Amino acid sequence: MGRIRSILLDQRGSLFEWVPVCLAIGIGLYFLLRFEPTLMFLGVLGAVAVCASIAARWLGEAVRPLMTALVLIGGGFLLAAHRAHDVASPVMSWRYYGPVEGRIVNIDRSSSDAVRITLDDVVLERTPPARTPQRVRISLHGDQTHSIAPAPGLRVMTTAHISPPGGPVEPGGFDFQRHAWFGQLGGVGYTRVPVLAIAPPQKHQLDLMIFRVRMAVGARMLEILPGDVGGVAVAVTTGARSSISQQALDELRASNLAHLLAISGLHMGLLTGFVFALLRILIALVPPVALRVPARKLAAAGALAIATGYLALSGGNVATERAFIMVAVALTALMVNRRAISLRAVAIAATIVLVLRPEALLGPGFQMSFAATTALVAVFGFMRDQGIGMGPKWAKPVVAVLMSSGIAGLATAPIGAAHFNAISHYGLLANLTSVPMMGTVVIPAAVLALVLAPFGLDWIGLWIMGLGLRWILEVGSFVAGLGGARSFVHGPGIAVLPIIALGFLWLCLWQGRSRLVGAVPIVAAFWLWGVSDRPIGLIAENGGLVGVMTDEGRALSKAKGAGFVARNWLENDGDATDQPTAAARWPDSRNAMLPGGVVLTHLAGKRAVAGFEGCAADQIVVANHPLPSVTSDCILLDPDRLKYMGSVAILERRGAVRLVSTRDLSGDRLWTSWYRNVRDQ
Repeated sequence: MGRIRSILLDQRGSLFEWVPVCLAIGIGLYFLLRFEPTLMFLGVLGAVAVCASIAARWLGEAVRPLMTALVLIGGGFLLAAHRAHDVASPVMSWRYYGPVEGRIVNIDRSSSDAVRITLDDVVLERTPPARTPQRVRISLHGDQTHSIAPAPGLRVMTTAHISPPGGPVEPGGFDFQRHAWFGQLGGVGYTRVPVLAIAPPQKHQLDLMIFRVRMAVGARMLEILPGDVGGVAVAVTTGARSSISQQALDELRASNLAHLLAISGLHMGLLTGFVFALLRILIALVPPVALRVPARKLAAAGALAIATGYLALSGGNVATERAFIMVAVALTALMVNRRAISLRAVAIAATIVLVLRPEALLGPGFQMSFAATTALVAVFGFMRDQGIGMGPKWAKPVVAVLMSSGIAGLATAPIGAAHFNAISHYGLLANLTSVPMMGTVVIPAAVLALVLAPFGLDWIGLWIMGLGLRWILEVGSFVAGLGGARSFVHGPGIAVLPIIALGFLWLCLWQGRSRLVGAVPIVAAFWLWGVSDRPIGLIAENGGLVGVMTDEGRALSKAKGAGFVARNWLENDGDATDQPTAAARWPDSRNAMLPGGVVLTHLAGKRAVAGFEGCAADQIVVANHPLPSVTSDCILLDPDRLKYMGSVAILERRGAVRLVSTRDLSGDRLWTSWYRNVRDQ
């Protein structure tokens, strides 16, 4: 006990930084469960946490921090459970085709570049309000020349196909059902007929007024800056990326510059830093005022006000909210005479985000943002404490940019590779030549455009802004065109990222030489990543696509259709090929051989399904239409069966094959379709 007390005393003053870590562990445990905790379970857990927190006050110094950590872990679990139930709203458990009516609350574009509208206050024919989704998202396909131009708050109607949000494309993959649940999105679909307006927007709703301002700002920017330059300007100002071409997006991703499109900590930091410095200079230019007012505090308050406006203009998405909270904590610290940039400030910001949106923990935005910030603050703090300089005064800005880009890149590389299956080899070069342009030209020009806008002279600032953005796009295009600019890696197992995160946090937060122990789990996690195998077979959740691993890579059963699923499978394999090329690897017949002599058959289309008469015991038959009732010893997987399973992975273990479904891994949760299918029957 004395040894524990000594270790914890060495950490005195730095234990608060572990608060968001403990909360995150509890949140992660909630999402890892394969069952939905009952209210009784949650109530008992809450009572235990309260009792433990009271008991912690009476325990010795050696036990109190450990007990507090357990209380925080339980608190994180309860926060996630409360949030999941708090956002509960109807989700479709059937496919719908018919009239759809609702109010436009968002406009964006899909990965196929189709315009999408999100509707709330939805009305579906022959569907009672209790079963009608709170929000649905509809992609506009076909000839839309006779449709109205989508506008914020406009009430519209159309005839659409709407389905429940899809689950992971493979077991253990990104769960869109869970993502949609927390966004209260109860159905997704498309329409091929015109969208008609039935009621004008309401003029006095604050959220719609802000939405209209965002649309007007975007339209003005595209008027002055056409093409991809204007599209990027709109993205970094309002958060909308729909005006950027797919080619430009691909080049920015390949050069590791796509993060510049997301309004995150970089943008908030650059904007508030510029405004803070500008206000301090302006106050200093008036000596009578500068001598009588706290210039630093006033500048921080002004920068915070601008950051608040930027948050509203950007649409207030999760990434921007997270960035705003971090900036607000730093500026508030300045106003109360505290250090603005510290690990404690980062911990406060992370705690606020996790309390407000526990589900943010699972997204790459939260993980990459706080990984980069924590690493930067920890490294530069260590250098400050150890008296390590950055060279001559003239070289400090260059060294600071080099170090910042390198540290942030190293901290976020494993997370980016795990989520996006790609590594940009020249990302450091691209960021070194682009990030300074964003801070010295783009952001100041945007502020100048804002100041000149009331006089109709915003085009001056926008023109300057366009020069900087054009440079960034040129850098992205050049770097993406270099040989070997990007390579692909297969996705890691579910435990890899949490192990890396815990090792990384131990390195950054723990005090003393024993922090180096954090390198051990990081190395172990990378080893686990390297030796992990991809499934030898994958089956889409509707039976529409099958993929089998071969010596050349994954072979797909279809060259067209289910493109989103195909693209994700290949990306998770670390395979840069396209669907037609992967389909050319499939055998000429419907059958593919698996280890152990198992035959995997894919029946695509009604004619193929109608001709099905039976199968052998060592056969797996997958169909995209309901199979007829036949006596058979094989494994049959059609839409009727798969709707209770989700997508399926076929694994090889010691020469035998084993099927693992998404339901096996995720269990029966509030957001899973099979949970609702069973419940509604």
